Amino acid sequence: MKTASTVAALRKARARLKGTLGFVPTMGALHEGHLTLMRRSVRENGHTVASIFVNPRQFGPSEDLAKYPRTLKEDLKLCREAGVDLVFTPDADVMYPDGFDTFVEVERLSRPLCGEFRPGHFRGVATVVCKLFNIVQPSRAYFGQKDAQQVLVLARMVEDLNMPLKVVTCPTVREKDGLAMSSRNRYLSPSERERALVISRILAEVKRQFDKGERDVGHLVSIMESALGAEMDEVQYAEIRRLADLTEFPGPIDAPALAAVAGYVGTTRLIDNVTLTPSRGRNA
Repeated sequence: MKTASTVAALRKARARLKGTLGFVPTMGALHEGHLTLMRRSVRENGHTVASIFVNPRQFGPSEDLAKYPRTLKEDLKLCREAGVDLVFTPDADVMYPDGFDTFVEVERLSRPLCGEFRPGHFRGVATVVCKLFNIVQPSRAYFGQKDAQQVLVLARMVEDLNMPLKVVTCPTVREKDGLAMSSRNRYLSPSERERALVISRILAEVKRQFDKGERDVGHLVSIMESALGAEMDEVQYAEIRRLADLTEFPGPIDAPALAAVAGYVGTTRLIDNVTLTPSRGRNA
């Protein structure tokens, strides 16, 4: 496995990788969720590139950029074990040199849900991923369903800007107790972690009721809000939106939907979601 920390070095190493190329962009502090993406890329492509870059442009002024975990030595070991061929590890001044003044914004999909509470976040995500796609030139890029809104934003960017690659969405990877894997989980104390389990539990309950035939958005949202409010320190949102474009349902759920949650347990912000797909032939 090779590493590169500059654009020139990455492109030189990338030029030697012939055939299809899978790409897994990360901010490091790798866990099994990231490794699942890498292993799938290795299976489906001739070569795999990963990036490790804590992107300052997607953090707000009061967010956790300074304390975000940085574990590069261990991350590189895990990349090697997963079968990655090349890892891009740029510094901020490589990605954003003096005078940098260009940004990418996917307007409508960036506004609801996390976009309401993290202004500028998806602008930073779209910009850095656009740069990474241009540098790496992948055939496929792999992302986890836990970051469902991010995946929608990036897929729209790829389509709108005619980028020659496929965005691949992979299922959320969970801990044995159901907690969605996240680099931020390490911030949770034991008692906070126990309280955080309410998120996956209530999403599973919403899916169970949906699968039994419940289609009333208000009823399902009230179930989420009641359970989350009892355990979380702050619930930013608990919503059900159309999966295709994150718009609200004017009536009963009659198309694939995303039940999504975000909020704080202690000082740690957590997100999670499940997809709800109406069965064919069942009345909405």
